[in-house]
Amino acid sequence: MSFRVVHYINQFFANIGGEEMAHVAPELREGHVGPGLAFNTAWKGEAEVVNTIVCGDSYFAEHQAEAEAWVLEQVAAIKPDFFIAGPAFNAGRYGYACANIAVAVKEKLGIPVLTGMYTENPGADYKDKIYIIETANSAAGMRKAAPAMANLALKMMKGEKIGASCQEGYMPNGVRVNFFEKERGAKRAVDMLLKKLADKPFVTEFPMPDFDKVEPGKAIPDMSKAVLGLATSGGVVPKGNPDRIEASSASKYGEYDIEGVMDLTEDGWETAHGGYDPIYCNADSDRVLPVDVLRDMEKEGLIGKLHRYFYSTVGNGTAVKSSKAFAAEYAQKFVSAGVDAVIMTST
Repeated sequence: MSFRVVHYINQFFANIGGEEMAHVAPELREGHVGPGLAFNTAWKGEAEVVNTIVCGDSYFAEHQAEAEAWVLEQVAAIKPDFFIAGPAFNAGRYGYACANIAVAVKEKLGIPVLTGMYTENPGADYKDKIYIIETANSAAGMRKAAPAMANLALKMMKGEKIGASCQEGYMPNGVRVNFFEKERGAKRAVDMLLKKLADKPFVTEFPMPDFDKVEPGKAIPDMSKAVLGLATSGGVVPKGNPDRIEASSASKYGEYDIEGVMDLTEDGWETAHGGYDPIYCNADSDRVLPVDVLRDMEKEGLIGKLHRYFYSTVGNGTAVKSSKAFAAEYAQKFVSAGVDAVIMTST
């Protein structure tokens, strides 16, 4: 008898559509859909996706309580042996949904769960509550992600001992597991050192936490004399996206002149962002970058002046390393221009 599994995926992997269909409410389907086939293939009859739950990313984000309640009701009725979600790779809302619904199924129904995503996905914050297989940052990594998830899931279903994160492929969760390596520590350490000296990739066995430490800036004594700048990861760009900023995994940012611009109207502005519904930003980009409000404050003397340039990129799937590099560059431009403070908006 094979184990019965329920699989959770979003609208994209269900072949319903992309961002334009992210609003779809959850639905239950018989059998496997999309990545479920890869899981079934890897399990070789020992487990099977009996039902697939499909839910739009925007719907889950905007109706989380209702979506969770609906999914829990369906899963409770099916009574599966296991619940698997994703993989979500670096899709932020998808990863958030996968992690949250998996945690809910585990905690409220007592069913073992597993999901998978990129290490910088917001859903990865739940790695201390559930097992999360670390994946590549895009669906191009499905060939590696699906077997890794399937292997760990099957071990969990069989009640087998789960090894260390470096053995099983899940994100470190703060729990240390003892195991015997084939090679002694001295040789492994020398191998890592040689790779490091040769500038080759290596994986440390004991990664140190890396936390940003940012000293808070001094309070501005008089906002009526302050020069304010604007920056955004919401992808606001001039109509036509002249710098061709990518809708996901941006490789650049744009610098745009708003001298004399009082309002970001749909005739001249839009968003390049591919991770949220662009309709409302395209209709009025002030919803993401509040130029109109700051112009009013400028007129009323509440602020001294709005800086003539703003900086924009797309946060959707963009690597933290790239984001830091963008900010470091345009922060110097702000400083050189005498900007006193910057309002950074997101979506």
